[in-house]
Amino acid sequence: MSQNPELNQRQTAAEHTKLLFEWAAQACASPLPPVIRRRAATILADDIGAMVAGSVEPQVAQARQDFVNSSSPLQEATIFAPGAQTADRYTAASANGMSITWCELDEGFRNASCHGGAYTLPALLAEAQARNTNVEQVLRAVAVAYEVTTRFALAYPFGGFYVHPHAAFATLGAAVAVSLIRGHDARMLQDCVTGAASMTFAGPFDTAVEGSLVRNGWTAAGAWIGMRAADWAQAGIAGGIHTPYDVFATNFRTRCLPEQLTAGLGERWSVSNGYHKIFACCNYAHAAVEASLSLRSQLGSRTAQDIAEIRVEAGPAGLSLSTVEPATVLAAKFSMPHAVAATALRGTGGAASFLHDTLQEPAMADLRRRVTLAAFEGAGPPPLDRPARVTWTFHDGEQVSATVINPRGGADQPFDEPTLLSKLAENTASVLPAAPDWLARLIDGDPTVSSIGWREAMAALTQGARA
Repeated sequence: MSQNPELNQRQTAAEHTKLLFEWAAQACASPLPPVIRRRAATILADDIGAMVAGSVEPQVAQARQDFVNSSSPLQEATIFAPGAQTADRYTAASANGMSITWCELDEGFRNASCHGGAYTLPALLAEAQARNTNVEQVLRAVAVAYEVTTRFALAYPFGGFYVHPHAAFATLGAAVAVSLIRGHDARMLQDCVTGAASMTFAGPFDTAVEGSLVRNGWTAAGAWIGMRAADWAQAGIAGGIHTPYDVFATNFRTRCLPEQLTAGLGERWSVSNGYHKIFACCNYAHAAVEASLSLRSQLGSRTAQDIAEIRVEAGPAGLSLSTVEPATVLAAKFSMPHAVAATALRGTGGAASFLHDTLQEPAMADLRRRVTLAAFEGAGPPPLDRPARVTWTFHDGEQVSATVINPRGGADQPFDEPTLLSKLAENTASVLPAAPDWLARLIDGDPTVSSIGWREAMAALTQGARA
């Protein structure tokens, strides 16, 4: 063996990567454990809701029209948007990829900075509809693609918030998903994913914090690139087994933990460690939003206008959300000052606190400027890495404080299904009225839903779609 530690690590990573691909290609051939199937269906439903919610934003609608205007005449896959129009699979995947993260209501993975559903589902669902893949096979691909994508995020963690995970892992996740839907063997899966990994991009993390809306385009571009990487691999155009290591550990200077690629495969599933969101902002702010809602419930005869200052003690990631004057709704969703000020004033961490009209609202802007951030002493490893203590100081000097060590929504404190189904209905019913009931039946394993092809599934889900 070479005495060069980096070469040894590179080879070790390649060996674990190959084992991961071998497992993934085989895993799609077997039924999922019932609890994992239910989690995969819940993630699918929640993220379809996020796509629909984002689709009505004006920038998304314009981008969608541009996608459709330049697409081929093929009608292969559904765009989850008003009218539920169909387009070729690449157009549908890109359009759904643009909308899925727009409102910050998609789910995420708790143990690494990674949104496994956002990176896999836009391409996966478009490819599945084009091929009319069976519903149960779609759910297997959801769980396995999520597994592979999140394991790369675990194996190559960034040392700080400098590359956004939507840019780093979206191409890879889309390629995994499409390859699994196409039924590729391990070698072809390797070719698809390594090629896509070479086409990842260095989208700066601060793009989100600063509110540049191109951040929401990374999952759209990633879906298209991942699908094309699968096409090209089938033509013999691929990366190499060392490509992921070279991209992440060498070029991006991430850490490398190759054992994370294979440890416990088939025994523990990443879909079991996902989180869901009912607050329309970055998850790193959720503990502070929860604490602020707790304080709202204790106001008594006071009002939020009586607050003179807000102090937020947060974990390292929460401290990065420091923008005081957000220029866009995306910047507001990545602004701790805005999140806590808006929750205090509007009494909700939902979409109403992050609309465009909140950005320049005088009372909101004034309270944002009176928010200070400080480190939360003793923040732990996941899932205890996102705590917050929020202290309100009133004009008369009195103080009240609330602490949330671990926000709700993760595997350790999950939202119950009625809460998630209520969120789904809120996000979809006005556009796709049939979606909430159909997706609830999918989660429950209704055999009349589970036994059909994805084209029939999409026809049922989009029945009565409103323009």
